[in-house]
Amino acid sequence: MSLAVGDVVEGVVSNLTKFGAFVNLDSGLTGLVHISEISDTFVKDVSDVLETGQNVKVKVLSIDDKGKIALSIKACIEKKPVQINTEKVGINTEFEDKLAKFLKDSNEKLEQKRSREKQKTKGNRSRNRF
Repeated sequence: MSLAVGDVVEGVVSNLTKFGAFVNLDSGLTGLVHISEISDTFVKDVSDVLETGQNVKVKVLSIDDKGKIALSIKACIEKKPVQINTEKVGINTEFEDKLAKFLKDSNEKLEQKRSREKQKTKGNRSRNRF
């Protein structure tokens, strides 16, 4: 069985290191799961999450010219989209209204200031003509 980037395969953790875990794949090859590719959360110590002999599902991230295989466990974790029910969460529409009013007022004030500065600049130009 040939291995290609993007393939999802099963393997067995064969060795743990400070920087990741080596995984023996069904194809007889061995790849490395870097510590940053083990979990969606921070992993301080690989042995906190994995153990030798553990079966894992991994995705092939890359295969370099020397045959080194980079693997990822976290790429195989199904991420469910988070849906927020605004009625249950109780989003404060009063705050949203206040924010919208503030932005409107702020933009109006900024426009008035720009207009006054433009008039000042116009006035200075006419004085310089004489």
